[in-house]
Amino acid sequence: MSVHLHWFLPTGGDGRTLVDRHAYTDGGIRRDRITPVSGVRAPDIDYLTQIAKAAEQLGFEAVLTPTGTWCEDAWLTTMALTQATERLKFLVAFRPGVISPVLAAQMAATYQRVSRGRLLLNVVTGGDSTEQRRFGDFLDHDRRYARTDEFLQVVRGVWGGAPFDFQGAHYQVEGGLTALPPDPLPPIFFGGSSAAAGPVAARNVDVYLTWGEPPEQVKRKIDWIGGLAERENRTVRFGIRLHTLSRDSAREAWATAGRLLDDLDPETVAAAQQALGKSESVGQQRMLALHGGSRDKLEISPNLWAGVGLVRGGAGTALVGSHAEVADRIEEYHALGIEHFVLSGYPHLEEAYWFGEGVRPELAARGLLAAVPAPPDGGPAANGRPASAPGGAPLLLGGGR
Repeated sequence: MSVHLHWFLPTGGDGRTLVDRHAYTDGGIRRDRITPVSGVRAPDIDYLTQIAKAAEQLGFEAVLTPTGTWCEDAWLTTMALTQATERLKFLVAFRPGVISPVLAAQMAATYQRVSRGRLLLNVVTGGDSTEQRRFGDFLDHDRRYARTDEFLQVVRGVWGGAPFDFQGAHYQVEGGLTALPPDPLPPIFFGGSSAAAGPVAARNVDVYLTWGEPPEQVKRKIDWIGGLAERENRTVRFGIRLHTLSRDSAREAWATAGRLLDDLDPETVAAAQQALGKSESVGQQRMLALHGGSRDKLEISPNLWAGVGLVRGGAGTALVGSHAEVADRIEEYHALGIEHFVLSGYPHLEEAYWFGEGVRPELAARGLLAAVPAPPDGGPAANGRPASAPGGAPLLLGGGR
């Protein structure tokens, strides 16, 4: 089992700071309780293209693209980027319940043909009722997972190439059909830590994603989902969602991590923690429990830093250390059964290079993955950076993060 490395496409904004702090002040609607932050980059297509090209040239297999109120639409953005890349895949996050499963199956089929097979799907059931209601979804937490279960059954059914009927509590389909099924079928990624989420993963998904918890907690999740899948006579692969901050020395890496927190005042952290604490997501509550809202002990496991989660929802931990130390931790998770590593870092352009040029060769030397492929056009790696968003405008990330 080799390691699959993926990067992140910050379609809600990027920068040399923890951009996501804005999302948790007054629900992300009003800005009067926050101080504008310099160095925030707008997620315009030119900048996202730089990141996508860098990820491709550095040997990442795919980029995760989030979904939600505060980011660009994942389907449209990534389809545009398929025209600027050659082999990079796109892990497109989307929410069941705001789109017909038959239409989603058809969109995926079209995407596969236009992109020549470069689509991966990240199913985001949603753990924030406020966010869900913005999209017209008023189901409670457990019923959202029950609907996701039916949604994925319908998607896979209509990909079969023959008329498909389905009668469920949430969907009724007669003769559902994708006239030209996708080839290959897009792998389905999915995350969820609640009791309601586990059976959905076991029955339907290809890759179960966990956020970056300490190894012993991740191992328990792998055993849990693996056992549920075995009862369904299925095999599920596993992935993990982490930030990364690696440098030529551990001292430099930890100093950089510290600088990310330097401009976070207690009020900003408190506002974020208060908002995140209201989330229905069991995974989010597990992330919050790792640090308890305190800066006192943020290295919660060797080289695993919970500082990002002080102000960011979703993935709240980062691998921090020298390139060799970060490779050690990836190797440790891999030994537990993690195959897919979905990574990110602030800023996403520069951190892609730190990881791609520092950690990736370490992993290749250990036989965990192939050497970095040559750029598709034989040219130099992408570089440069766009202007910051005017006035430090709040730019926010959404689900699938």
